[in-house]
Amino acid sequence: MDSHSAVMEQEIGFGLEAASGLAFQAPAAVETFDETAPDITLCRLATDGNIPAFELLYERYHRRTYSLCLRMTSSQTEAEDLTQEVFIQLFRKVGSFRGDSAFSTWLHRLTVNQVLMHFRRRSVKNERTSEDGEMPEQSVPGTANPNKMQVLDRIALKNAIAELPNGYRNVFVLHDVEGFEHEEVARMMGISVGTSKSQLHKARLKLRGLLIKKQD
Repeated sequence: MDSHSAVMEQEIGFGLEAASGLAFQAPAAVETFDETAPDITLCRLATDGNIPAFELLYERYHRRTYSLCLRMTSSQTEAEDLTQEVFIQLFRKVGSFRGDSAFSTWLHRLTVNQVLMHFRRRSVKNERTSEDGEMPEQSVPGTANPNKMQVLDRIALKNAIAELPNGYRNVFVLHDVEGFEHEEVARMMGISVGTSKSQLHKARLKLRGLLIKKQD
């Protein structure tokens, strides 16, 4: 385990320890399970106060949660803090997962909502526009599947995304990278569908300009 993961796990542990008195009553007996147990089983056990079950959920999903937070914030410090917040919220809310969708999908939405609340709390997201016109779908080359890009191209794209204004970046990441529809993006960000389309269009134009500039 690298030092970054060790620090994050220690911080998560402190957060869970602080939250445990609010969330669960200690069970009389801890039900055993193996590491191949399905997510829904781990959620049920965690709801009943089985801390090892919750820790296994953390092991399975903390890296992808951190990656999503990092893509949305472009800040390692903020991503680390938000990952901790997400799992503290998960510790409190895991009993609300009913298995109607994949746990990864449910956690993904929980993470997105937590990041967006973070932006709203800090009044960072102030890039809303009033245009409601339809914008042409003109994606930035490579963003549909960044993993197939050359390493240097991926680095250039990542750096360019980090330079976008927060509102543009959030819409771009949610729509073009994470694959949410405009209706979902609008609902999660508290904006209109037209604003989501407008900000995505402007984000793509700005990204193209940044990428061309970096190639010169």
